[in-house]
Amino acid sequence: MDAALEAEGLVKRYGQRTAVQDLSFRVPAGSIYGVLGPNGAGKSSTLRMLVGVLRPTSGRISVLGGPADRETMKRVGYLPEERGLYRGMSARSAIAYLARLKGTPANVAFKRADKLLTDHGLGKVRRKKIKTMSKGMAQKVQVLGAIAHEPDLIIFDEPFSGLDPVNQRVLEETIRAQAAAGRTILFSTHVMEHAERLCDRILLIAQGKAAFEGTVPEALALAPSVVMLETEGDYDLAEALAPKGFNITFDGEEHGNKRWRARLENGHGSRQLLQACVEASAPLSLFEPARASLHEAFVALVGDKVAVSAAE
Repeated sequence: MDAALEAEGLVKRYGQRTAVQDLSFRVPAGSIYGVLGPNGAGKSSTLRMLVGVLRPTSGRISVLGGPADRETMKRVGYLPEERGLYRGMSARSAIAYLARLKGTPANVAFKRADKLLTDHGLGKVRRKKIKTMSKGMAQKVQVLGAIAHEPDLIIFDEPFSGLDPVNQRVLEETIRAQAAAGRTILFSTHVMEHAERLCDRILLIAQGKAAFEGTVPEALALAPSVVMLETEGDYDLAEALAPKGFNITFDGEEHGNKRWRARLENGHGSRQLLQACVEASAPLSLFEPARASLHEAFVALVGDKVAVSAAE
């Protein structure tokens, strides 16, 4: 099987509103695939169509080489955007229950639940009820429930949402481990840094339409060059260079200096940027080329106005 999942011409309308418009993509078997875009871009509608929660207005979907019927979906793990577990259940019971719904025998389901909880640092709370857990801990339990039946294809909708940075890293490790075991992972996110670290291929969506489909390096190649700068004191580099047409954003402070990120576009290069800094008498303490980000690639593909309006 070359592709674990294929979508062709997907359209989803809610009344007069079109949430997804003519999406086509192919998820290679064994890969980590990201569906990226701001909130409201159509990511959740797309994933719900893939797992059969929503019926497409039009288009074709193939899952694991065939139709997305009940038997095929037993081989799929799914974490919905709207989290929900039976709050009166213990962690191990909740995970085992989700595995049993997919056809896993009860004794196997409970053994897997115990192992997953132990492996992910939750062994001591395996008998704790969901209603007594923090939101982040309950979310980790639901993630484990989505993989307890050892599916061939795992689909996560915004899996990092609500997790602190430490648990986000843990989840990244879980995704890598599942991929290493030969499973295909598809996840959606509006935080593009996760995709940069994890994905083999990505689909960038804006306003329900595909803006890009391909590898992360291919997407980054479309982004403008970036330079990181530091200035001493209260100097406002963005304000000083705005009249010269440079796109510069504040990037925090470090050791008392202000950090800036300059996107080189409109024919500007690093030499022109440095010359502009000299002419403005900017108190530079750092001038260093940097790697572009997926967000900058997204902006380059859809434009600032579309990116901002989509985020809003």
